[in-house]
Amino acid sequence: MHKMIIAAVGLIALAASGPAVARGGGEAGDLQAARLNALAGGPLSERDKELLERYGCESGTPSAFCQGLAHPRHYYRARRRVYQH
Repeated sequence: MHKMIIAAVGLIALAASGPAVARGGGEAGDLQAARLNALAGGPLSERDKELLERYGCESGTPSAFCQGLAHPRHYYRARRRVYQH
């Protein structure tokens, strides 16, 4: 009888915990969705833009947003070189 109660409590605890896949995959799933949105034509939301800026796009993504991340523009003027002869 005692073993049966322990087994029942164990099964209830396992059933209440939920699927193992649902834990810890929040941001990774969001990142993958953002990368797929970029492949489809561009980020759809500010969250997608934030994730792509932080973790980057997949290589070969034709999105203009991802191309801008791969080749950032510098908004400062480069120093002029002076050659002495």
